Amino acid sequence: MLIIGIAGGSGSGKTTVVKAITEKLKERVVVIPQDSYYKDSSHLTEEEKRNQNFDHPDAIDFKLLQEHLKELRNGKAIEQPVYSYITCSRSKTETITVEPADVIIIEGILIFTCKQIRDLMDIKIFVDADDDDRLMRVMARDIIERGKTVDWVIERYSKTVKPMYLQFIEPSKRYADIIIPQGGHNKVAIDVISATIEKALDK
Repeated sequence: MLIIGIAGGSGSGKTTVVKAITEKLKERVVVIPQDSYYKDSSHLTEEEKRNQNFDHPDAIDFKLLQEHLKELRNGKAIEQPVYSYITCSRSKTETITVEPADVIIIEGILIFTCKQIRDLMDIKIFVDADDDDRLMRVMARDIIERGKTVDWVIERYSKTVKPMYLQFIEPSKRYADIIIPQGGHNKVAIDVISATIEKALDK
């Protein structure tokens, strides 16, 4: 089994890279999104939820993620949490059953900031992209998928997304084994990574 971490800033193209790799490896891979492991915030007021910083390492339940990765590595299925950005809460009744596979991909902006999670990874990939490109993708995603306003997205980007990227995410790039420039549109890099993974699996 290979555990692969794919990190990068919001809107860098991580999802595109993950999708490209999974399309090549088919049923040999499962994806664990960092976003499923946000700590439950259902107890907070609406005002506190609006001010919540999703781009700080403290927002992630790394302890549970570490436990789940170890269980998968030991051949055991896990019950992955279901988190809602709309309500800022983790479902108390619903989970997603994830079975072990040849390749486990962990994807998220903060996964390289936790040493315990990094130490479980066999390959660490950082997806890099221009700041303007990332902002445009974040705006499109938050407005279309999460029902946010343009003003809300711009305020959040300037107050939390960009500062947290500079403080935590960009510095974590030094832990990467591979850095993919041009985000998820770098077909050559994706082909090389996929071939490397397939070669490692064949061994």
